[in-house]
Amino acid sequence: MVDFIRKPRYTFEDFVHIVHLLRSPGGCPWDQAQDHLSIRRNFLEEVYECCEALDTDDEALMREELGDVLMQVIFHSDLEQERGRFTLDDVCDHACKKLIFRHPNVFGEGTAKTWDDMKALEKGQKTHAQTLDAVARSLPALWRAEKLMKKAQKAGFVWPDLDGALGKLAEEIEELREAVKTGEGIKEETGDVLFAAVCAAFMTQTDPEEALHGTCEKFIKRFAAMEQSAEAQGRSLEAYTPAEQLSMWESAKADPIWE
Repeated sequence: MVDFIRKPRYTFEDFVHIVHLLRSPGGCPWDQAQDHLSIRRNFLEEVYECCEALDTDDEALMREELGDVLMQVIFHSDLEQERGRFTLDDVCDHACKKLIFRHPNVFGEGTAKTWDDMKALEKGQKTHAQTLDAVARSLPALWRAEKLMKKAQKAGFVWPDLDGALGKLAEEIEELREAVKTGEGIKEETGDVLFAAVCAAFMTQTDPEEALHGTCEKFIKRFAAMEQSAEAQGRSLEAYTPAEQLSMWESAKADPIWE
Protein backbone atom coordinates (compact mmCIF):
# COMPACT_ATOMS: atom_id res chain seq x y z
CA MET A 1 0.00 0.00 0.00
CA VAL A 2 1.09 3.57 -0.64
CA ASP A 3 0.81 6.60 1.62
CA PHE A 4 -2.20 8.44 0.22
CA ILE A 5 -4.86 10.78 1.64
CA ARG A 6 -8.30 10.77 0.04
CA LYS A 7 -9.91 14.13 -0.77
CA PRO A 8 -13.42 15.31 -1.70
CA ARG A 9 -11.95 16.94 -4.83
CA TYR A 10 -8.63 16.48 -6.62
CA THR A 11 -6.41 18.82 -8.66
CA PHE A 12 -4.04 18.40 -11.60
CA GLU A 13 -1.17 18.04 -9.12
CA ASP A 14 -3.07 15.22 -7.41
CA PHE A 15 -3.57 13.54 -10.79
CA VAL A 16 0.17 13.62 -11.48
CA HIS A 17 0.90 12.32 -7.97
CA ILE A 18 -1.59 9.43 -8.26
CA VAL A 19 -0.15 8.25 -11.58
CA HIS A 20 3.35 8.40 -10.06
CA LEU A 21 2.16 6.38 -7.03
CA LEU A 22 0.67 3.73 -9.30
CA ARG A 23 4.06 3.28 -10.97
CA SER A 24 6.03 3.38 -7.71
CA PRO A 25 6.96 0.46 -5.42
CA GLY A 26 3.83 -0.63 -3.60
CA GLY A 27 1.68 0.63 -6.47
CA CYS A 28 -0.04 -1.29 -9.25
CA PRO A 29 1.95 -4.19 -10.81
CA TRP A 30 0.28 -3.60 -14.20
CA ASP A 31 1.18 0.09 -14.29
CA GLN A 32 4.73 -0.69 -13.18
CA ALA A 33 5.17 -3.15 -16.05
CA GLN A 34 4.17 -0.77 -18.85
CA ASP A 35 6.40 1.13 -21.25
CA HIS A 36 5.72 3.54 -24.12
CA LEU A 37 5.03 0.84 -26.70
CA SER A 38 2.95 -1.46 -24.50
CA ILE A 39 0.35 1.28 -23.97
CA ARG A 40 0.69 3.00 -27.35
CA ARG A 41 -2.60 1.51 -28.55
CA ASN A 42 -4.29 2.60 -25.31
CA PHE A 43 -3.30 6.18 -26.13
CA LEU A 44 -4.85 5.95 -29.59
CA GLU A 45 -8.03 4.36 -28.27
CA GLU A 46 -8.43 7.04 -25.60
CA VAL A 47 -8.06 9.82 -28.17
CA TYR A 48 -10.69 8.26 -30.43
CA GLU A 49 -13.06 7.76 -27.49
CA CYS A 50 -12.53 11.40 -26.59
CA CYS A 51 -13.38 12.39 -30.15
CA GLU A 52 -16.64 10.44 -29.89
CA ALA A 53 -17.50 12.41 -26.76
CA LEU A 54 -16.83 15.63 -28.66
CA ASP A 55 -18.92 14.44 -31.61
CA THR A 56 -21.89 13.67 -29.37
CA ASP A 57 -21.41 16.81 -27.26
CA ASP A 58 -21.76 14.64 -24.15
CA GLU A 59 -20.52 16.80 -21.26
CA ALA A 60 -20.08 13.98 -18.75
CA LEU A 61 -18.36 11.75 -21.30
CA MET A 62 -16.08 14.63 -22.34
CA ARG A 63 -14.89 15.07 -18.75
CA GLU A 64 -14.19 11.37 -18.50
CA GLU A 65 -12.47 10.94 -21.85
CA LEU A 66 -10.42 14.14 -21.65
CA GLY A 67 -9.22 12.83 -18.30
CA ASP A 68 -8.25 9.51 -19.89
CA VAL A 69 -6.24 11.32 -22.58
CA LEU A 70 -4.57 13.51 -19.97
CA MET A 71 -3.72 10.41 -17.95
CA GLN A 72 -1.86 9.02 -20.95
CA VAL A 73 0.18 12.21 -21.24
CA ILE A 74 1.01 12.12 -17.53
CA PHE A 75 1.83 8.39 -17.67
CA HIS A 76 4.27 8.72 -20.57
CA SER A 77 5.87 11.77 -18.95
CA ASP A 78 6.31 9.85 -15.70
CA LEU A 79 8.02 7.05 -17.62
CA GLU A 80 10.51 9.57 -19.00
CA GLN A 81 11.04 11.24 -15.64
CA GLU A 82 11.94 7.84 -14.23
CA ARG A 83 14.46 7.42 -17.07
CA GLY A 84 15.89 10.86 -16.30
CA ARG A 85 15.28 12.25 -19.80
CA PHE A 86 12.53 14.83 -19.19
CA THR A 87 9.62 15.71 -16.91
CA LEU A 88 6.01 16.78 -17.35
CA ASP A 89 7.16 20.36 -16.74
CA ASP A 90 9.54 19.98 -19.70
CA VAL A 91 6.60 18.88 -21.84
CA CYS A 92 4.58 21.92 -20.76
CA ASP A 93 7.57 24.21 -21.32
CA HIS A 94 8.08 22.93 -24.86
CA ALA A 95 4.37 23.22 -25.69
CA CYS A 96 4.23 26.81 -24.38
CA LYS A 97 7.32 27.85 -26.33
CA LYS A 98 5.91 26.28 -29.50
CA LEU A 99 2.63 28.16 -29.14
CA ILE A 100 4.44 31.44 -28.55
CA PHE A 101 6.78 30.90 -31.51
CA ARG A 102 3.98 29.94 -33.90
CA HIS A 103 1.85 32.97 -32.97
CA PRO A 104 4.17 35.95 -33.53
CA ASN A 105 1.10 38.03 -34.38
CA VAL A 106 -0.08 37.52 -30.77
CA PHE A 107 3.13 37.30 -28.75
CA GLY A 108 5.47 39.37 -30.91
CA GLU A 109 5.61 41.58 -33.95
CA GLY A 110 2.80 41.12 -36.45
CA THR A 111 3.59 38.85 -39.37
CA ALA A 112 1.87 37.49 -42.45
CA LYS A 113 3.40 34.03 -41.90
CA THR A 114 0.95 31.18 -41.44
CA TRP A 115 1.01 28.45 -38.78
CA ASP A 116 2.47 26.05 -41.36
CA ASP A 117 5.14 28.60 -42.34
CA MET A 118 6.17 29.02 -38.71
CA LYS A 119 6.12 25.25 -38.18
CA ALA A 120 8.43 24.71 -41.15
CA LEU A 121 10.75 27.46 -39.88
CA GLU A 122 10.79 25.94 -36.40
CA LYS A 123 11.63 22.47 -37.70
CA GLY A 124 14.15 23.69 -40.25
CA GLN A 125 12.17 22.40 -43.22
CA LYS A 126 13.44 24.09 -46.37
CA THR A 127 11.87 21.97 -49.11
CA HIS A 128 8.36 20.79 -49.85
CA ALA A 129 9.60 17.20 -49.76
CA GLN A 130 10.76 17.72 -46.19
CA THR A 131 7.32 18.92 -45.15
CA LEU A 132 5.78 15.84 -46.78
CA ASP A 133 8.18 13.51 -45.02
CA ALA A 134 7.36 15.17 -41.69
CA VAL A 135 3.68 14.15 -41.84
CA ALA A 136 3.23 11.58 -39.07
CA ARG A 137 3.22 8.00 -40.34
CA SER A 138 1.07 6.99 -37.36
CA LEU A 139 -1.90 8.97 -38.69
CA PRO A 140 -4.87 7.06 -40.10
CA ALA A 141 -3.89 6.48 -43.73
CA LEU A 142 -6.77 8.52 -45.17
CA TRP A 143 -5.87 11.56 -43.09
CA ARG A 144 -2.18 11.12 -43.86
CA ALA A 145 -2.94 11.06 -47.59
CA GLU A 146 -5.08 14.18 -47.24
CA LYS A 147 -2.32 16.03 -45.36
CA LEU A 148 0.21 15.05 -48.01
CA MET A 149 -2.06 16.54 -50.67
CA LYS A 150 -2.51 19.75 -48.73
CA LYS A 151 1.25 20.17 -48.47
CA ALA A 152 1.84 19.21 -52.11
CA GLN A 153 -0.74 21.80 -53.10
CA LYS A 154 1.51 24.52 -51.64
CA ALA A 155 4.02 23.58 -54.35
CA GLY A 156 1.31 23.80 -57.00
CA PHE A 157 1.14 20.02 -57.37
CA VAL A 158 -2.59 19.35 -57.53
CA TRP A 159 -5.17 18.40 -60.15
CA PRO A 160 -6.50 21.54 -61.88
CA ASP A 161 -10.08 20.30 -61.55
CA LEU A 162 -12.21 17.49 -60.17
CA ASP A 163 -12.51 15.78 -63.57
CA GLY A 164 -8.77 15.23 -63.57
CA ALA A 165 -8.88 13.67 -60.10
CA LEU A 166 -11.83 11.45 -61.01
CA GLY A 167 -10.09 10.42 -64.22
CA LYS A 168 -7.05 9.35 -62.22
CA LEU A 169 -9.29 7.38 -59.87
CA ALA A 170 -10.86 5.55 -62.83
CA GLU A 171 -7.37 4.84 -64.19
CA GLU A 172 -6.20 3.38 -60.87
CA ILE A 173 -9.32 1.19 -60.64
CA GLU A 174 -8.53 -0.28 -64.06
CA GLU A 175 -4.94 -0.95 -62.96
CA LEU A 176 -6.31 -2.74 -59.90
CA ARG A 177 -8.50 -4.88 -62.16
CA GLU A 178 -5.42 -5.88 -64.14
CA ALA A 179 -3.50 -6.63 -60.94
CA VAL A 180 -6.29 -8.92 -59.77
CA LYS A 181 -6.24 -10.73 -63.12
CA THR A 182 -2.48 -11.32 -62.97
CA GLY A 183 -2.33 -11.81 -59.21
CA GLU A 184 0.55 -9.35 -58.97
CA GLY A 185 0.76 -5.92 -57.36
CA ILE A 186 -2.72 -6.08 -55.82
CA LYS A 187 -1.67 -4.42 -52.55
CA GLU A 188 0.12 -1.59 -54.34
CA GLU A 189 -2.73 -0.95 -56.77
CA THR A 190 -5.27 -1.04 -53.94
CA GLY A 191 -3.26 1.66 -52.20
CA ASP A 192 -3.20 3.70 -55.40
CA VAL A 193 -6.99 3.48 -55.69
CA LEU A 194 -7.46 4.62 -52.11
CA PHE A 195 -4.98 7.47 -52.56
CA ALA A 196 -6.74 8.59 -55.75
CA ALA A 197 -10.09 8.46 -53.94
CA VAL A 198 -8.71 10.68 -51.18
CA CYS A 199 -7.42 13.04 -53.87
CA ALA A 200 -10.94 13.30 -55.29
CA ALA A 201 -12.30 13.93 -51.79
CA PHE A 202 -9.66 16.62 -51.28
CA MET A 203 -10.74 18.35 -54.48
CA THR A 204 -14.30 18.57 -53.14
CA GLN A 205 -13.14 19.63 -49.64
CA THR A 206 -14.55 16.42 -48.20
CA ASP A 207 -12.96 14.90 -45.08
CA PRO A 208 -12.19 11.32 -46.24
CA GLU A 209 -12.28 9.87 -42.72
CA GLU A 210 -15.62 11.52 -42.01
CA ALA A 211 -17.00 10.38 -45.35
CA LEU A 212 -15.91 6.77 -44.80
CA HIS A 213 -17.27 6.76 -41.24
CA GLY A 214 -20.62 7.90 -42.66
CA THR A 215 -20.56 5.06 -45.17
CA CYS A 216 -19.72 2.59 -42.37
CA GLU A 217 -22.78 3.74 -40.42
CA LYS A 218 -24.90 3.41 -43.55
CA PHE A 219 -23.51 -0.09 -44.15
CA ILE A 220 -24.47 -1.16 -40.61
CA LYS A 221 -28.03 0.12 -41.02
CA ARG A 222 -28.54 -1.55 -44.39
CA PHE A 223 -27.04 -4.80 -43.15
CA ALA A 224 -29.45 -4.68 -40.20
CA ALA A 225 -32.29 -4.22 -42.69
CA MET A 226 -31.18 -7.35 -44.56
CA GLU A 227 -31.13 -9.38 -41.35
CA GLN A 228 -34.55 -8.09 -40.33
CA SER A 229 -35.93 -9.04 -43.74
CA ALA A 230 -34.48 -12.54 -43.42
CA GLU A 231 -35.82 -12.97 -39.87
CA ALA A 232 -39.27 -11.85 -41.02
CA GLN A 233 -39.22 -14.82 -43.39
CA GLY A 234 -38.02 -17.19 -40.68
CA ARG A 235 -34.57 -17.64 -42.24
CA SER A 236 -31.03 -16.68 -41.40
CA LEU A 237 -29.09 -14.36 -43.67
CA GLU A 238 -26.58 -17.11 -44.36
CA ALA A 239 -29.35 -19.23 -45.92
CA TYR A 240 -29.69 -16.87 -48.88
CA THR A 241 -27.58 -17.12 -52.01
CA PRO A 242 -25.17 -14.30 -52.84
CA ALA A 243 -27.54 -13.14 -55.59
CA GLU A 244 -30.47 -13.09 -53.16
CA GLN A 245 -28.41 -11.21 -50.59
CA LEU A 246 -27.46 -8.65 -53.23
CA SER A 247 -31.12 -8.17 -54.08
CA MET A 248 -31.92 -7.66 -50.38
CA TRP A 249 -29.08 -5.16 -50.16
CA GLU A 250 -30.42 -3.20 -53.11
CA SER A 251 -33.86 -3.13 -51.49
CA ALA A 252 -32.40 -1.77 -48.27
CA LYS A 253 -30.38 0.75 -50.25
CA ALA A 254 -33.51 1.99 -52.03
CA ASP A 255 -35.40 2.49 -48.76
CA PRO A 256 -34.79 6.03 -47.37
CA ILE A 257 -35.30 4.76 -43.83
CA TRP A 258 -31.92 3.01 -43.98
CA GLU A 259 -29.95 6.07 -45.14
